[in-house]
Amino acid sequence: MASDSSKKTIFAAMAANLAIAISKFIAAAITGSSAMISEGIHSVVDTGDQLLLLLGIRMSQKPADDRHPFGYGQELYFWTLIVAILIFAIGGGMSIYEGITHLIHPSPLEDPMWNYIVLGIAILCEGYSWTVALKEFLPTKGKQNFWQAIKDSKDPIVFTVLFEDSAAILGLFVALIGIFLGHLFNNVYFDGIASIIIGIILAIVAVLLARESKGLLVGESASSETIADIRSVSKTEPGVQEVIRVLTMQLAPQEVLLNLEIRFTKNLTGEEIALTVERLEAKLSLKHPEIKQIFIEAKSLAATRKSSEISQKINVNREN
Repeated sequence: MASDSSKKTIFAAMAANLAIAISKFIAAAITGSSAMISEGIHSVVDTGDQLLLLLGIRMSQKPADDRHPFGYGQELYFWTLIVAILIFAIGGGMSIYEGITHLIHPSPLEDPMWNYIVLGIAILCEGYSWTVALKEFLPTKGKQNFWQAIKDSKDPIVFTVLFEDSAAILGLFVALIGIFLGHLFNNVYFDGIASIIIGIILAIVAVLLARESKGLLVGESASSETIADIRSVSKTEPGVQEVIRVLTMQLAPQEVLLNLEIRFTKNLTGEEIALTVERLEAKLSLKHPEIKQIFIEAKSLAATRKSSEISQKINVNREN
């Protein structure tokens, strides 16, 4: 399930985007700026995206049932993918369309003062939202570089808002430069070009988000550090001879499914194996509370040898 910090990130971004969207459309109506219209569309899309992320959080918290025995945690990943599609189709597509339209049918330049005021306020608001998202993301980064940390992140909320806000700030500066150059050189086409660039930025961000969301949605494993630690903890049990396989699946940001295949030491009784499994499950749950479902497949040395002998007999028969 998503954490309270993730919701805090969403609410901060949503409040900023809603206020900014209104001010951008007012400035666009006064000045006729194509870049400001694109920025207004961008902010509306971002506000809608945050609502969808909140919906995803709510849906992912539904309890498990017979149709979904492992719960609904992946609902969050699905809605994050929808957000990426909306950013690409509506945010990027509409901005590029608006820019091309402005290039074909340019409107005369108006007083840019309102544009500068609104863009300045928007940069401050988006900067605040971006800072909130960054503060929530940095503790999860560890020693990894920024991009690797995003790729390994299992909580799409924080990196989605971080990507959106980064694109928003970059787009605001592009709009500011486009409007400034248009008036500096008395050229109506700079505004339209800025709108197209904003659309391209949004499209790139959407593709990156879709890529990360897809990996989580189709069944991404837990982090390599978690898997290595599961192996290490398992080997601390005296009855464990070998950890054969560790299979994990991320069901939600704080929910992991674990299937552990273990070879136990020779001559352990059934009761001793059962006690070893109980102790191991307790250790793993304590060390990794995000592991909600644990399935342990037990293999003894005797069973392995017997299986090997049967396999050899089959191969001999095939050769004959």
